[in-house]
Amino acid sequence: MKAEVYGLNGEVVEEIGLPHAFSEEFRPDIIRKAVHAIQSHRRQPYGPNPLSGINYAAENWGPGQGYARVPRLKGGRRAVIVPQAVGGRRAHPPKPQKNWNEKVNRKEMRKALRSALSATVIPEIVRERGHVFEGDLPKIVVDDFEGLKKTKDVIEVLKAIGVYDDVLRAAERKRIRAGKGKMRGRRYKKKKSLLIVTSKNSDVLKASRNLPGVDAVEARNLNVELLAPGGHAGRLVVYTKSALSYLGEWL
Repeated sequence: MKAEVYGLNGEVVEEIGLPHAFSEEFRPDIIRKAVHAIQSHRRQPYGPNPLSGINYAAENWGPGQGYARVPRLKGGRRAVIVPQAVGGRRAHPPKPQKNWNEKVNRKEMRKALRSALSATVIPEIVRERGHVFEGDLPKIVVDDFEGLKKTKDVIEVLKAIGVYDDVLRAAERKRIRAGKGKMRGRRYKKKKSLLIVTSKNSDVLKASRNLPGVDAVEARNLNVELLAPGGHAGRLVVYTKSALSYLGEWL
């Protein structure tokens, strides 16, 4: 399978063969399973106070008082929130000791990564995910792209290869979250745009991280969740030529 390599001005400079990983069978079920496993490792355990029900300051009055025998606060007659009372706390709340981590076999995770890579070169799958681009896929640029230090230079290259409209799409669709999450440090929701994959820790990683919805990563740190956010494969990806060579040797 052949692919074109673009220069910084958007012109095709050469044609190369894609690594074998890009011809892997598309398996959305395995991709979704791998993404859920990665997300489960970030899940924070939660539960009640370890001293709940132990350091209490309430007791029931016993029989013969003309009142229901529920625990009551001392110095008054108000009932305490207890499991057996209407509107009381949960009888069996979540336990912080629970292990949420999901496990995936190493070979299965590697297959999911190859399958997610193959989805990035199929225009129908990428467009179905909502991305906007011009020309053919994949988008491969020369290694000089990794040396760009300014965001405006990155924007010029993205315009030249026909993917900057997707960044504008992500910027226009930023909105306020519906729900209480807006009070908890996640007020805004925004769409994912393109992913930039480089061969090493280069300047373009910092130069592109301020663009709306854009992620930039070294090839050695690439994972299934970056290629298929939310478990939906077909992300628009810009590879450098060296990054593609690294993926061919790694996978």
